[in-house]
Amino acid sequence: MLDQDSPINVALLAVPEVTASALFGMFDLFSSPGRDWPFIVKGEAGQQRMRPYVVARSHSGFRAANGIWVKPDFAFGDSPPPQIVCIPDFFINPGDSVAGLYEPEARWLRRTHEDGALLASACSGAVLLGEAGLLINCEATIHWGYVTTLSNNYPGVRVRLDRSLVLRGEAQRIVMAGGGSSWQDLALYLIARFVGLKEAMEVAKVYMLQWHDLGQQPFASLMSLRQTVDAVINSCQKWLALNYKTRAPVAAMVALSGLSERSFIRRFTKATGMTAAGLRTRASYRRSKADAGNNRPDDRGDRQRNRL
Repeated sequence: MLDQDSPINVALLAVPEVTASALFGMFDLFSSPGRDWPFIVKGEAGQQRMRPYVVARSHSGFRAANGIWVKPDFAFGDSPPPQIVCIPDFFINPGDSVAGLYEPEARWLRRTHEDGALLASACSGAVLLGEAGLLINCEATIHWGYVTTLSNNYPGVRVRLDRSLVLRGEAQRIVMAGGGSSWQDLALYLIARFVGLKEAMEVAKVYMLQWHDLGQQPFASLMSLRQTVDAVINSCQKWLALNYKTRAPVAAMVALSGLSERSFIRRFTKATGMTAAGLRTRASYRRSKADAGNNRPDDRGDRQRNRL
């Protein structure tokens, strides 16, 4: 987390094919930390902690894929140095190569990353990370409909559809979110990482957002001819969904499964792609969200508490 007196620069990279809902939705979410929660509960806006702005290869405005007008705040040559660069999804044909079409964007992404910025992509935005040469022989995630776009065009990419977020690189300065509305997960994660978990929870309450803890596997299975089904692990996952507040979830599921701890962890990892440590972290994370959700202001009445 950075100095509260210095708003965190968040550059939102826009190309003419950009999805406007993700671009402007991210702008709204990144504008919220520190500002909107005090306004909702006290009637007075607080200090804005992040400074989002739209960056493109030139200052010229353009119409996004759905026809809405986009006017960049900065071009690559005069953009303030960002701490975070977000790449919203954009429309491309699934499986197609975009080699050479976004070379100015790829150069700028490489340069900002070399200068220390964290790069974050949503959905098909991961393709631009590939164009920048930042996905070689690494794990990634993307919308389930664009898996072949990564696997066919960038060597060694291993797509993880079981994860809503994938972090990689030095100091985990590359973050990828999957498809659809997972850009919301990405924004909340970045707010928590750079501003604080408390502020991320407040933004989630203001915008009534839910983190997508289950990943994209339910959607990806529609595209797959082969499915791995482990009835024991499936039963344990269903139990966990209802009992995530349990303080020792792995031990509890080991007992429920009737397996040895070693066998359970091996089968759980094979079925879900999640390690035991990752499971403990996720359960703890969900507990913290639930606890934060219960700590609401009590001076505005039950009706307002229910709305927030």
